[in-house]
Amino acid sequence: MNPILDIVIRSLAVYFFMVIAVRVFGKNQLSQLNAGDVILLLLISNAVQNAMVGPNNTLIGGIVAALVLFVANFIVKRFIFKSKFVKELIEDQPYILVKDGKLVSYNLKKVQISEDEILESVHEHGMENISDVKLAILEVDGNISVMSIDKDSHQTHYSRHKTRIKRKLNP
Repeated sequence: MNPILDIVIRSLAVYFFMVIAVRVFGKNQLSQLNAGDVILLLLISNAVQNAMVGPNNTLIGGIVAALVLFVANFIVKRFIFKSKFVKELIEDQPYILVKDGKLVSYNLKKVQISEDEILESVHEHGMENISDVKLAILEVDGNISVMSIDKDSHQTHYSRHKTRIKRKLNP
């Protein structure tokens, strides 16, 4: 087989495996990275590198593998944008975690987020208690958005792997 075609096929196989793995293991893993998660990502990247390029460890082999990953990601994003079926297949839906100051236990269990993690997110949004929250949503990108019951306050969108609020949105 052609060595470049071999890299293309291997890279696509690894890419689609990783897309499925992220879908299966949950989006909350994406935004809530701790030291162990970062180490896992580094080890996964090292482990799959050989699976993508095989014995070809040349510069061209690495560039071809990276190019295939970029192109595959671009195409998948286009399909997600154009097809509701593909979007639902690859991306999960948002989940309401807190509504009107009360935890939605069923959804917390489904997305495997503890009450302590929700409370931490509420604190990060500048609120003291879960009872201060009108709505907290685990977004499709893995971030938790929180809206206060206080009508004069603003909604905040916080990425758990950042140390401060990413952006503020008006309600």
